[in-house]
Amino acid sequence: MKEFIQTLKNIWSLKELRDKILFTLGIILVYRFASYISLPAINLAEVGDLLEHYKNQGGNKQGAGLLGLLSSFTGGAFSHASVMALGIMPYISASIIVQLMGMAIPYLQKLQKDGESGRNTLNQITRWLTIGVCLVQAPSYLTSITQLFLPYAQFSSAYYVEPNSIMFWLPSIVILVGGSVFAMWLGEKITDKGIGNGISILIMVGILSRLPEAFVQEMAVQNGKGGMGSIMILIEVIFWMLVVLLAVVLSVAVRKIPIQYVSRAQARGGVNRNLMQGARQWIPLKVNAAGVMPIIFAQALMFVPGLLTKVDESNTFLAGFKNVFSWQYNVLFALLIIIFSFFYTAITIPVNQMADDLKRNGGLVPKVRPGKETADYLDDILSKITLPGAIFLSIFAILPAIVHGTFVQTDAFALFFGGTSLLIMVGVILDTVQQINTYLLNHHYDGLMQSKLSRTTGY
Repeated sequence: MKEFIQTLKNIWSLKELRDKILFTLGIILVYRFASYISLPAINLAEVGDLLEHYKNQGGNKQGAGLLGLLSSFTGGAFSHASVMALGIMPYISASIIVQLMGMAIPYLQKLQKDGESGRNTLNQITRWLTIGVCLVQAPSYLTSITQLFLPYAQFSSAYYVEPNSIMFWLPSIVILVGGSVFAMWLGEKITDKGIGNGISILIMVGILSRLPEAFVQEMAVQNGKGGMGSIMILIEVIFWMLVVLLAVVLSVAVRKIPIQYVSRAQARGGVNRNLMQGARQWIPLKVNAAGVMPIIFAQALMFVPGLLTKVDESNTFLAGFKNVFSWQYNVLFALLIIIFSFFYTAITIPVNQMADDLKRNGGLVPKVRPGKETADYLDDILSKITLPGAIFLSIFAILPAIVHGTFVQTDAFALFFGGTSLLIMVGVILDTVQQINTYLLNHHYDGLMQSKLSRTTGY
């Protein structure tokens, strides 16, 4: 404990690091404040939280679960009809689109290889595409409010302006687009002048802001059952800490591929010889190279099975796809995650480029020929480690459904036992700690996480 307190003192003593942390906290405060400013055309005093209101009106579990997850990414702004209701997610969607298009469009591939100038151009393209995504999502969000959450025929008092008029739609769309662009700007400012990846930090803060409320609700439900409630809460906390530990292991686990570099050196006596450098280096291939992207892609497709229930509403098997905690939903969800893990890893890890770079720089994998054989070797290793990583990721994704109803009673708290929320929180915290460690080590201080794990993985 004394070492941890000393580390905090070291962080505070570095003016540059201290200023970056304070700047980041200030931006987070602005973001959280803006998330509670509601759209001017809607009177939330009539209904409060839109998502809770939807559940009370008999909304199905599929809608409640998926909308609850989206609300957690925006820190509740989605369910508060806030000016920041779209949050940072349009920027994330635009970034994914640009990344995928970069695999097929030569112009974007060229920009990816053009260094700093190319990255600046890609960032500008992503920003403009973010506005385009917002122009699609904003009307969809307003439609969900006026037809799903607050139908005007039943809740006319919840509107200051009639929702069928242009005076409702035009200002609301402009405000929602402006709020999302403002969130994008705040994230970029954190990246430039603060600590950590700004976009990821804003998402993490939104998720964490829902944790205290979810935990209090779980405590209320468990304590309402009598004397065993406190014991169950303790069991849940211990199990949750174990899940977090496993998420850390999944995030940092790598397979190290040894690399040997050949250099031409001048030996003593004026004779040139080919010498092998004594020090070996490594290519770290992550077990979960795709991160949370397979879960995001799979969730985007899980709306489709729910629509099949309209074909035959009496079919109990199809009806299971409307419940995010049913076995039908989660089996399909897990299979999609495994498929997308292989797909996303294949398009984002350029094994051919890695092999070419090694050959160009005089590097080689021991006992493997440079060039195509090295690329095939790396691809084979990546395929072998991706399978257990994908299975592990799919288990994490469906873990909320496994614990829900067994010993976790509330939907909101069950979502923190896995899935996108937990992996995003773990990944962002590890990345931020790594950056803080870099500042400390550069000033000859011990890092924030001094352990065998942090020394061997870089975290």
